[in-house]
Amino acid sequence: MRSALLFLIVSITEAANYRTAVLSDGGTPVIHLTDQATGTHVAIHPARGNNARSMTVRGEEVMWTSPDSTSGRPALDGNPLLWPWANRIAGESYWANGKQHRLNSALGNVRKDGSQYPIHGLLMFTDAWELGEVRATSEGATATAKIEFWKHPEWMAQFPFAHTIIMNHRLKDGVLEVETVLRNHSSQPMPVSLGYHPYFQLTDSPRDDWKVRLAARDHVVLNPQLTPTGETKPVPFSDPHALKGSQLDDVFTGLVRGSDGRAVFSVQGRRQKLEVIYGPNYPVAVVYAPPGRGFICFEPMTGVTNVFNLAHEGKFPLQSVPPGGEWRESFWIRPSGF
Repeated sequence: MRSALLFLIVSITEAANYRTAVLSDGGTPVIHLTDQATGTHVAIHPARGNNARSMTVRGEEVMWTSPDSTSGRPALDGNPLLWPWANRIAGESYWANGKQHRLNSALGNVRKDGSQYPIHGLLMFTDAWELGEVRATSEGATATAKIEFWKHPEWMAQFPFAHTIIMNHRLKDGVLEVETVLRNHSSQPMPVSLGYHPYFQLTDSPRDDWKVRLAARDHVVLNPQLTPTGETKPVPFSDPHALKGSQLDDVFTGLVRGSDGRAVFSVQGRRQKLEVIYGPNYPVAVVYAPPGRGFICFEPMTGVTNVFNLAHEGKFPLQSVPPGGEWRESFWIRPSGF
């Protein structure tokens, strides 16, 4: 067991039902956001990609943690940010503003999948996040952190657009909002292929008892390397879709939105339910639920997989930030029945 002396209090704020704390775990900060009224607690690790790796409701864990991660090896779990590209790039280069940019694998910061495609960007495990304001008010518990991407030559060599990323975590009424802000400092439009890859679990039932609601009309056709062909078809899954005997590793567009412009994906167990709510600037959803694994991922995305290259081919849209401009969007994690 770790000694309690390793956890040192850096700061605590409290207001109404909300509480924040920054603790030093052996010199590494961990941010804690608490909503005492709903029994919800979130732990964020700035030195681990600013990843909200834990969200508990009345002691029940909502986020899934990889066994590799608990053994000390970096692994995907919690809620990692995918930037400056989300999911895969088909090959060693990508297009932006009519120019082809070639990645440099020799720098050692490009992660690759089984097809040797670059995957998930550069920032998943970085410790370069700078912690900003952490505070509790009557409106919730909030933590802010930023990365000045332009200060890092090894990243700029792969994605030559000077920018700052700001991530805001807000816990209010038992709902966690993850807001991302991109500020483009470069002289050209900055392409946006951003996403998150959160891993969720329910603890009241096994995976095969879970039922999924998919708030989408269109199913993106993928090739064997899991990048889009350019074709879409109507969503082939039932509503709700039972996970028993099936798996998901699918890309969806044409999201079904309410009057507030938000789309809601969900997974339901016996009593527990988890909803992931997509803001308007997340027009794409990847849903990943492999067989035999006790998690499901509802991944908010700004574009389809390999969107830099597919947009250049005129097959899918690509978002961008104008010079000196700002992009901003949120998604929300809403548990119930815990």
